[in-house]
Amino acid sequence: MSLVQRLEEVRTGFERPFWVANISELFERLSYYAAFASLARYLHETLSFPLERAADLSGLFGGLVWFLAIFGGAIADRLGFRRALSLAYLILAGSYFLLGSLGAPWLAPVRNAVPLVVLVTIVLMLPALGVALVKPSVVGTTARASNENVRSIGYSIYYTLVNIGGALGPFVASWVHKNLSVENVFRVASLSVFLMFFGVLLFYREPRKSGDSRTESLGVTIRNFGQVVKNPKFMIFLLIFSGYWIVYWQEFITLPIYVHDYVDGKADTERMLSTGPLVVIAFTVLFSVLTQKISAFRAVVLGTLIAMVAFAILAVHASIVAVYATLVVIAVGELIQQPRYYDYISRLAPPGQQGTYMGFAFLPLGIGAFASGRIGGALLHHFGEVQHRPERFLWALTGIGLATTALLWIYDRVVKPGREEKSSV
Repeated sequence: MSLVQRLEEVRTGFERPFWVANISELFERLSYYAAFASLARYLHETLSFPLERAADLSGLFGGLVWFLAIFGGAIADRLGFRRALSLAYLILAGSYFLLGSLGAPWLAPVRNAVPLVVLVTIVLMLPALGVALVKPSVVGTTARASNENVRSIGYSIYYTLVNIGGALGPFVASWVHKNLSVENVFRVASLSVFLMFFGVLLFYREPRKSGDSRTESLGVTIRNFGQVVKNPKFMIFLLIFSGYWIVYWQEFITLPIYVHDYVDGKADTERMLSTGPLVVIAFTVLFSVLTQKISAFRAVVLGTLIAMVAFAILAVHASIVAVYATLVVIAVGELIQQPRYYDYISRLAPPGQQGTYMGFAFLPLGIGAFASGRIGGALLHHFGEVQHRPERFLWALTGIGLATTALLWIYDRVVKPGREEKSSV
């Protein structure tokens, strides 16, 4: 097939809902990562939460999204993607606006009636409801609104737009924080997804394919969940892999505070968080080629090892250059393991349960985010504020990461996931 023919297939192979959903996902990711990039310091410095509490609340914001993603697909199927997306963006717009208004005078009566930590906890839980509906709706739209011969390209477009949003979010947060205020970071995030609410209502039409299967009943869905939970080997793997995310999420939760307090008080901590997504965008294809002959599980172990030693760079030499080097190495580890992680899980899933298994693939992200806030906050408080040896915090993170890598290696030797090894190149 000539290049011209292939380009014509791409041009005609996607229906309008594909582009509407995926462009809206870019702005959803921009909003999410803009808010996440500023959240920990906003809670700690603006709302005056102690370091441990600020980190714990930031972990709640990051973690609940991935727990609810397990159920979001079933809900989106029942609502329909158009209604699910429009509802999600409306929830997100209100949530981010409230988050940026927590210190506003008009909320004073609420702050006086409800303890601030309770109010913040409730507000931080709201965005998760929206994001958990967005992801399955966009991925589902990509499947339904793409012709079979270009569907793989459709997922590549989706992955690229997600990372572009992830890279732009911290840049937007940086500019707004410096030129307006940190509160307005969340209001800009709100405006971004509010525009997507209107975009979906005006331009999105529910995609339908003749081969679409009927949505499973609630009873079947619950039985599939039970089958997964009763699979001890799979659940052990998910629990072990949560250690990767406990360390990874420190990039957003405690690293900005660490850099501001112990490396450079004038550092642009929001902008530096664009480093990882930019590296992923630039080198996804290269690393796909370089790792294609490595079995999926071994790629997961290798990528985990590389990402988990990254914080040792900053521990050895506390500087802004070392911060960027740490973020680059984390991204390289992500490039090696993340695509193969989903490949591995897809091979473990029994016939008819792929969707449920892929939903559970998000569980380590949720466990890791919840635990990372509490663990990271406690470690940084102990080694930084109490012992005044902040570099030990970074060594502790490295230790957690190396322990996770060792447990994955032991799991591979003991459990021997034969299906994956036979199926891999």
